[in-house]
Amino acid sequence: MMIERSGLIIWVSDTKAARNLERFGSLHYISKKMNYAVLYIHSSKLEETMKSLQKLPYVKKIERSYRNEIKTEYSSNMPDKTRFYTL
Repeated sequence: MMIERSGLIIWVSDTKAARNLERFGSLHYISKKMNYAVLYIHSSKLEETMKSLQKLPYVKKIERSYRNEIKTEYSSNMPDKTRFYTL
């Protein structure tokens, strides 16, 4: 059984302190150049986790990731145009 997870993009002021985000969920990535972290948490605990993350001193802004809501099943109704572009 797959557990439903939600992604959060957390903008931080200190990337070294962002390593402490592991206690809230699965820390996927920390960008040192752009100062953000990607965190995956259980969907059932989304709201309460966002409230507790907002209280941290090094967190600037939290955004939800809409990746799991994007349609990934594609229909093949479009004609294949590769034969038009070959030499």
